[in-house]
Amino acid sequence: MSYCTAIQTMPEPRKSLHKKYHDHHYGFPIHDDNELLGRLIMEINQAGLSWETILKKEESFRKAYDDFNIQKIAAYTEQDRERLLQDAGIIRNKLKVNAAIENAKKIIELQKEHGSFEKWLEHHHPKTKPEWVKLFKKTFKFTGGEIVGEFLMSIGYLPGAHDEDCVVHQKIIATGPK
Repeated sequence: MSYCTAIQTMPEPRKSLHKKYHDHHYGFPIHDDNELLGRLIMEINQAGLSWETILKKEESFRKAYDDFNIQKIAAYTEQDRERLLQDAGIIRNKLKVNAAIENAKKIIELQKEHGSFEKWLEHHHPKTKPEWVKLFKKTFKFTGGEIVGEFLMSIGYLPGAHDEDCVVHQKIIATGPK
Protein backbone atom coordinates (compact mmCIF):
# COMPACT_ATOMS: atom_id res chain seq x y z
CA MET A 1 0.00 0.00 0.00
CA SER A 2 1.39 3.40 -0.93
CA TYR A 3 1.85 6.24 1.55
CA CYS A 4 -0.85 8.21 -0.31
CA THR A 5 -3.37 5.39 0.15
CA ALA A 6 -2.30 4.47 3.70
CA ILE A 7 -2.99 7.99 4.98
CA GLN A 8 -6.62 7.75 3.86
CA THR A 9 -7.21 4.75 6.16
CA MET A 10 -5.51 6.20 9.26
CA PRO A 11 -7.55 7.31 12.25
CA GLU A 12 -7.12 10.81 13.65
CA PRO A 13 -4.79 12.27 14.98
CA ARG A 14 -2.35 10.02 13.07
CA LYS A 15 -3.96 11.01 9.78
CA SER A 16 -3.43 14.75 10.34
CA LEU A 17 0.21 14.25 11.33
CA HIS A 18 1.00 12.21 8.21
CA LYS A 19 -1.19 14.32 5.89
CA LYS A 20 0.68 17.52 6.81
CA TYR A 21 4.01 15.88 5.89
CA HIS A 22 2.58 14.17 2.79
CA ASP A 23 0.84 17.26 1.43
CA HIS A 24 3.55 19.86 2.09
CA HIS A 25 6.95 18.16 2.39
CA TYR A 26 7.21 14.60 1.03
CA GLY A 27 8.65 14.59 -2.47
CA PHE A 28 9.04 18.36 -2.70
CA PRO A 29 12.48 19.75 -3.58
CA ILE A 30 14.43 21.32 -0.72
CA HIS A 31 16.78 24.16 -1.66
CA ASP A 32 18.16 25.00 1.79
CA ASP A 33 21.23 23.00 2.87
CA ASN A 34 20.27 23.16 6.54
CA GLU A 35 16.87 21.67 5.75
CA LEU A 36 18.50 19.01 3.56
CA LEU A 37 20.70 18.01 6.50
CA GLY A 38 17.62 18.07 8.74
CA ARG A 39 15.78 15.68 6.45
CA LEU A 40 18.84 13.41 6.33
CA ILE A 41 19.07 13.44 10.13
CA MET A 42 15.39 12.55 10.40
CA GLU A 43 15.70 9.74 7.84
CA ILE A 44 18.75 8.33 9.63
CA ASN A 45 16.88 8.43 12.94
CA GLN A 46 13.90 6.65 11.43
CA ALA A 47 16.01 3.49 10.88
CA GLY A 48 14.40 0.73 12.91
CA LEU A 49 11.47 2.92 13.93
CA SER A 50 8.24 4.17 12.40
CA TRP A 51 8.12 7.39 10.41
CA GLU A 52 5.30 8.46 12.70
CA THR A 53 7.68 8.37 15.67
CA ILE A 54 10.03 10.72 13.82
CA LEU A 55 7.23 13.07 12.71
CA LYS A 56 6.06 13.36 16.33
CA LYS A 57 9.61 14.28 17.38
CA GLU A 58 10.39 16.66 14.51
CA GLU A 59 10.21 19.84 16.60
CA SER A 60 12.35 18.22 19.29
CA PHE A 61 14.94 17.27 16.66
CA ARG A 62 14.88 20.82 15.32
CA LYS A 63 15.43 22.25 18.80
CA ALA A 64 18.07 19.70 19.85
CA TYR A 65 20.06 20.17 16.62
CA ASP A 66 19.98 23.99 16.55
CA ASP A 67 17.34 24.19 13.81
CA PHE A 68 19.56 21.86 11.71
CA ASN A 69 22.23 24.56 11.37
CA ILE A 70 25.10 22.78 9.60
CA GLN A 71 27.83 25.06 10.98
CA LYS A 72 26.64 24.67 14.57
CA ILE A 73 26.18 20.88 14.34
CA ALA A 74 29.62 20.41 12.75
CA ALA A 75 31.14 22.29 15.69
CA TYR A 76 29.43 20.17 18.37
CA THR A 77 31.69 19.10 21.20
CA GLU A 78 31.67 16.00 23.37
CA GLN A 79 29.36 17.94 25.74
CA ASP A 80 26.89 18.41 22.88
CA ARG A 81 27.02 14.69 22.09
CA GLU A 82 26.23 13.91 25.73
CA ARG A 83 23.43 16.50 25.75
CA LEU A 84 21.87 14.85 22.71
CA LEU A 85 22.21 11.37 24.19
CA GLN A 86 20.32 12.59 27.28
CA ASP A 87 17.55 14.37 25.32
CA ALA A 88 14.35 12.30 25.65
CA GLY A 89 12.73 14.38 22.89
CA ILE A 90 14.90 12.76 20.18
CA ILE A 91 16.24 9.29 19.42
CA ARG A 92 19.09 8.70 21.85
CA ASN A 93 21.30 6.47 19.74
CA LYS A 94 25.05 7.13 19.79
CA LEU A 95 25.59 5.99 16.20
CA LYS A 96 22.80 8.25 14.93
CA VAL A 97 23.98 11.25 16.96
CA ASN A 98 27.55 10.76 15.75
CA ALA A 99 26.30 10.43 12.16
CA ALA A 100 24.50 13.79 12.39
CA ILE A 101 27.67 15.53 13.54
CA GLU A 102 30.00 13.81 11.08
CA ASN A 103 27.57 14.31 8.19
CA ALA A 104 27.37 18.04 8.98
CA LYS A 105 31.17 18.18 8.76
CA LYS A 106 31.06 16.36 5.43
CA ILE A 107 28.43 18.74 4.07
CA ILE A 108 30.72 21.68 4.88
CA GLU A 109 33.40 20.00 2.73
CA LEU A 110 30.86 19.48 -0.07
CA GLN A 111 29.79 23.11 0.17
CA LYS A 112 33.41 24.20 -0.28
CA GLU A 113 33.82 21.93 -3.32
CA HIS A 114 30.42 22.42 -4.98
CA GLY A 115 28.97 25.61 -3.52
CA SER A 116 26.21 23.80 -1.61
CA PHE A 117 24.93 20.38 -0.60
CA GLU A 118 22.08 20.88 -3.06
CA LYS A 119 24.56 21.53 -5.90
CA TRP A 120 26.46 18.38 -4.94
CA LEU A 121 23.20 16.43 -5.26
CA GLU A 122 22.42 18.12 -8.59
CA HIS A 123 25.94 17.33 -9.85
CA HIS A 124 25.27 13.62 -9.33
CA HIS A 125 21.67 13.62 -10.59
CA PRO A 126 20.30 11.50 -12.16
CA LYS A 127 21.45 8.20 -10.71
CA THR A 128 19.75 4.92 -10.01
CA LYS A 129 18.99 4.08 -6.40
CA PRO A 130 21.91 1.58 -6.21
CA GLU A 131 24.27 4.24 -7.60
CA TRP A 132 23.03 6.79 -5.05
CA VAL A 133 23.38 4.28 -2.21
CA LYS A 134 26.98 3.54 -3.19
CA LEU A 135 27.78 7.27 -3.36
CA PHE A 136 26.10 8.04 -0.01
CA LYS A 137 27.78 5.11 1.76
CA LYS A 138 31.13 6.38 0.48
CA THR A 139 30.35 9.98 1.51
CA PHE A 140 28.21 9.89 4.67
CA LYS A 141 27.80 7.95 7.91
CA PHE A 142 24.84 5.67 8.71
CA THR A 143 23.38 5.71 5.19
CA GLY A 144 22.12 2.34 3.99
CA GLY A 145 19.76 1.58 1.14
CA GLU A 146 16.47 2.38 2.87
CA ILE A 147 17.75 5.62 4.39
CA VAL A 148 19.23 6.85 1.11
CA GLY A 149 16.16 5.80 -0.89
CA GLU A 150 13.72 7.51 1.45
CA PHE A 151 15.87 10.62 1.76
CA LEU A 152 16.13 11.01 -2.01
CA MET A 153 12.44 10.22 -2.59
CA SER A 154 11.48 12.71 0.10
CA ILE A 155 13.37 15.53 -1.67
CA GLY A 156 12.32 14.61 -5.21
CA TYR A 157 15.52 12.97 -6.49
CA LEU A 158 14.01 9.49 -6.80
CA PRO A 159 10.50 8.69 -8.01
CA GLY A 160 7.89 6.98 -5.89
CA ALA A 161 7.00 9.47 -3.18
CA HIS A 162 3.41 9.67 -4.45
CA ASP A 163 1.02 7.69 -6.61
CA GLU A 164 0.67 9.19 -10.07
CA ASP A 165 -3.01 9.99 -9.44
CA CYS A 166 -2.22 11.73 -6.13
CA VAL A 167 -3.09 15.45 -6.13
CA VAL A 168 0.21 16.21 -4.39
CA HIS A 169 2.13 14.39 -7.16
CA GLN A 170 0.62 16.83 -9.64
CA LYS A 171 1.63 19.77 -7.41
CA ILE A 172 5.23 18.51 -7.30
CA ILE A 173 5.33 18.11 -11.09
CA ALA A 174 4.13 21.71 -11.41
CA THR A 175 7.09 22.93 -9.31
CA GLY A 176 9.43 21.84 -12.09
CA PRO A 177 11.79 18.97 -12.84
CA LYS A 178 14.28 17.48 -10.45
